[in-house]
Amino acid sequence: MIDKRGFYIGGAWVESEDGREHVVIDPSTEEGAVRITLAGPQDVDRAVAAAKAALPAWAATEPRERKALVERILQEYHRREGDFAAAISQEMGAPIDFALSEQAPSFSWHTENFLTAFDRVEWLRPLGPQAKGTMIAMEPIGVVGLITPWNWPANQIALKVIPALLAGCTMVLKPSEQAPLSAVVVAEMLDAAGVPPGVFNMVQGDGAGAGTRLSTHPDVEMISFTGSTRAGRAITVAAADTFKRVTLELGGKGANLVFADADERAVERGVRHLMNNAGQSCNAPSRMLVERPIYELAIEKAREVAESTRVGPASERGDHIGPVVNARQWDHVQGLIQKGIEEGARLVTGGPGRPEHLNRGFFVRPTIFADVTPGMSIERIEVFGPVLSMLPFDTEEEALRIANDTDYGLTNYVQTQDEDRRHRLARQLKAGMVEMNGKSRGRGAPFGGTKASGRAREGGVWGIEEFLEVKAISGW
Repeated sequence: MIDKRGFYIGGAWVESEDGREHVVIDPSTEEGAVRITLAGPQDVDRAVAAAKAALPAWAATEPRERKALVERILQEYHRREGDFAAAISQEMGAPIDFALSEQAPSFSWHTENFLTAFDRVEWLRPLGPQAKGTMIAMEPIGVVGLITPWNWPANQIALKVIPALLAGCTMVLKPSEQAPLSAVVVAEMLDAAGVPPGVFNMVQGDGAGAGTRLSTHPDVEMISFTGSTRAGRAITVAAADTFKRVTLELGGKGANLVFADADERAVERGVRHLMNNAGQSCNAPSRMLVERPIYELAIEKAREVAESTRVGPASERGDHIGPVVNARQWDHVQGLIQKGIEEGARLVTGGPGRPEHLNRGFFVRPTIFADVTPGMSIERIEVFGPVLSMLPFDTEEEALRIANDTDYGLTNYVQTQDEDRRHRLARQLKAGMVEMNGKSRGRGAPFGGTKASGRAREGGVWGIEEFLEVKAISGW
């Protein structure tokens, strides 16, 4: 078992003062994999104190110095990419080839985009010709608490740590207790790149302990959180007394609108996108709405894709999906599959239990439900597993109504060759992001949602500005 019980505080690895031991279970084997310490209040206070002490000097650095540091971090990432991928694969169950090709590289992808966006930030600028002598200054908000999830650990750490550094903030990172190894690699990368002591601090911990202490700490000016909507609500309440800025990137229940004129790969693309990462992505297109004339054909294609999706251990090479992250998540997914059956959805393929060839590990059978109706549990609740709900529609208006009738508003998808229809739907779908015909967002585009998906905007210039305060200065 790997032992990683230290915290990175004030530029050094230190032991816990008041934490407790925790063992991370390998989701492929159900065996203990990593031993860590969950931080207690004194550990969090020590990390915040280090960040507070380092803030004046770091906030006063020239932007070019901060950019040069992030460029060195990027170099360290390329040196440690294999270690990063191996850590992610072991802790949360991403198949190793997927960890190497998608999970780990998200760190460098976002970092490169932030470096490009950084050159567009105007740190001090005139308000405009209508207000001579008035300047607008962009300044770091201060000490920030960064709370990241287990499903895309490299992605989410990059979306918080890198813009906070570029903005001139100091920080305490609390990764998910399910994904400690990747955060250790990040801390080692930043240390090797020469991040000044106290600018970046990392403590392991759970939400109820370290997360709550960060959210209520009087010296933390901002909490940036990615995770469940339930936890986001709790963090917002906890932070209220100290008037922190709280930015939340939460869950989703993405609708994928497939019209009869969609290209021939639209259904396959949608199913594969959902199955990616074993369905554990907040922007997964988990509801496929299909226009009636092609509905049965779409169901058959979805069945074929799901049944061709291989499931296997994270350590095996190849193009397959791994387990869900832990026993609690497995139980949640299994419960919703059973609920779908009980509520009358048509089980096309998959269903309860593990795949036949696997007798241990938190593996889920790739599952397709058809004839799902609005209001069913699997249509309303975020499954966070390889489970697709398919619904028919007759008109564009009906599809739009079903898509928007959800508590969430992260990503929606449109598949049609009708340009006018795409433009209409892009503006009418209530979501922070709309992707059409398989075209991903461009480099530097913001990631974030509306409603119960939170209202953060991570990535690009928007992601940097989330860590900045706007100051108006007159009489310049």
